[in-house]
Amino acid sequence: MTKDKKSFSLTIKILIGLVLGVVAGLLLQKSPDIATNYIKPLGTIFLNLIKLVIVPLVFSSLVVGVGEMEDVTRLGKIGIKTIAFFLVTTCFAIIIGLVLANVLNVSGGYILSSEEIVYEAKEAPSVIDTLVGIIPANPLKALVNGDMLQIIVFAIIFSIGLLVGGEKCKIVFTIFDGIAEAMYKIIGGIMKLAPIGVFGLMTPVIAVNGPDVLLPLLRVIFIVYLACILHVIIVYAPALKFLAKYDLKKFFKAAFTPWMVAFTTSSSSGTLPISLETATDELGVPKPIASFVLPLGATVNMDGTAIYQGVCAIFIAEVFGIDLSISQQLTIILTATLASIGTAGVPGAGMIMLAMVLQGVGLPVEGIALVAGVERILDMMRTSINVLGDITCSIVVSHSEDEL
Repeated sequence: MTKDKKSFSLTIKILIGLVLGVVAGLLLQKSPDIATNYIKPLGTIFLNLIKLVIVPLVFSSLVVGVGEMEDVTRLGKIGIKTIAFFLVTTCFAIIIGLVLANVLNVSGGYILSSEEIVYEAKEAPSVIDTLVGIIPANPLKALVNGDMLQIIVFAIIFSIGLLVGGEKCKIVFTIFDGIAEAMYKIIGGIMKLAPIGVFGLMTPVIAVNGPDVLLPLLRVIFIVYLACILHVIIVYAPALKFLAKYDLKKFFKAAFTPWMVAFTTSSSSGTLPISLETATDELGVPKPIASFVLPLGATVNMDGTAIYQGVCAIFIAEVFGIDLSISQQLTIILTATLASIGTAGVPGAGMIMLAMVLQGVGLPVEGIALVAGVERILDMMRTSINVLGDITCSIVVSHSEDEL
């Protein structure tokens, strides 16, 4: 009971930090340098503290999670369920985004003038490069560089080796269990600073962007946000209620804190420590499953990002005066679903995925410049939806294994 009270208190404090950040940002619109130079460092310090624990936490929690399963066959079964859930929900997400963008006329009839727009898109990795790239030639380099997909693959291979090693390797699992526990304790301390960190992150975003920048793209922002909310109602809520037989009120109350942290930090990996703590301590997900599903989800699950792809692709097509056929929109669904895993762990994955989608249907890639100005605003919502999807998946998988 005491723990729930503390958790609720932290949620309220984070919400207060968010509101104060918005108010301070509005007040500092005429002096954004103050927000950037003096308030933003508070958010940067908070983010750095979270990043401090990400690599050791992901690696140790995955090793412990696999070790506690005690069966390689069971690990494969849970892995297949997890990836299947992520691919299906991502497919639904992109469909919701496309439908809303078409029905609500995302461009509002606005067509671009002849003035030139230039955007230099990063080259998207090919399927072969992605498959080759997930196997780290140098695991230590992957750990140092924070290449999450490579770290996850190495952690799984390493822990399977320990599992097959039997009795001799049990002490190694115990060591990593201790490391994971230490990371959880550090996270507990970091989270006490969350309200200040959220304030530091929100203030410069509002001060720099302001309502003037948002107004021309307000319809895009509205549709992306609406699609994300509908995705939660249409996909996540039924999955929890009917597949996992889970109490929705309990879920959303507990998941509010990681959702809020994801919303303000725009980082699935950065929110991972809080997601793990919420799933295991408040939602009843067994530690082995949470330790496997959530780190994997933080890297490859991109439901919110898929919604963003669909809405932005239609928006860019319309402002360039291009009509997309049904087959082209089906191509968007396929490309965005596969790209959600293909660009996993790549910095700026949202923009790279959008470039892949635009190229896939023959739209001008330079159209990304149109939404680049509100990228941060869109990123906040899509990341928070990604995190909700990760936690939902951990509950559904746990129920399917009769361990919830």
